[in-house]
Amino acid sequence: METTKAEGTLREVAGDVQQAAGDLLGNAGAQVSGTAKELSGKAQQLYADFVDVVRESTVERPFAALAIAAGVGFIVGALRAANRSRPDNGRSDSIDRE
Repeated sequence: METTKAEGTLREVAGDVQQAAGDLLGNAGAQVSGTAKELSGKAQQLYADFVDVVRESTVERPFAALAIAAGVGFIVGALRAANRSRPDNGRSDSIDRE
């Protein structure tokens, strides 16, 4: 995940430079684009950190990870089953027509 984290850092720095150039030139488009790149880089770094934490936790406690996955699967299945039992199947296109 170091590649993703490094890419995120590069994207953040590039966004910061673009934002500074936009500030200097008074270009609002460059400012917004630079801010977006900077935030995208930060999000990519956070994602890389999250993946690392999940990977370490899974290796350290595999049964806990399996139990969490089973619980999430059960909840998703229960939500889908509840949605299927609704008479209109969650659709709003079943409006009575005259």
